[in-house]
Amino acid sequence: MFSNNRKKQAPAVNAASTSLIARGVTLRGDVFFSGALHLDGTVEGSVHADAGSDGVLTISETGRVSGRIEVPHAVINGGVTGDIHVTERLELAPLARIEGDVHYQVLEMAAGAQVNGKMVHHAPQTIRQLTQAALQAAPALDEA
Repeated sequence: MFSNNRKKQAPAVNAASTSLIARGVTLRGDVFFSGALHLDGTVEGSVHADAGSDGVLTISETGRVSGRIEVPHAVINGGVTGDIHVTERLELAPLARIEGDVHYQVLEMAAGAQVNGKMVHHAPQTIRQLTQAALQAAPALDEA
């Protein structure tokens, strides 16, 4: 009755634009990236994708982030202590352990994933909302 023919994939990212923080590495400070970031180690600070990018953050089962995450796409199978803001798609794998609020547009959560915090859904803007915003931003032509 229900078809599951759609592909469950993150956006295609060139392998040359993928950065790796390996197991055993600890970065202290904020991380800004474009493309893809694969985290097997630890980041003690926030993680941000460049504004307007199609960045993908992947946290493996050994990866840890202590800080805020702001990215368009994320696949998490490790630990996060801090708020997560994903503007498009968030996938929580079975070993994901989140201590903080999760803001998302599309969520896929596997059995076993844990979130200790609020789950906040942000719906995409509709065409009507976009039109209203454009009308409010346009200068009034009646005044001429």
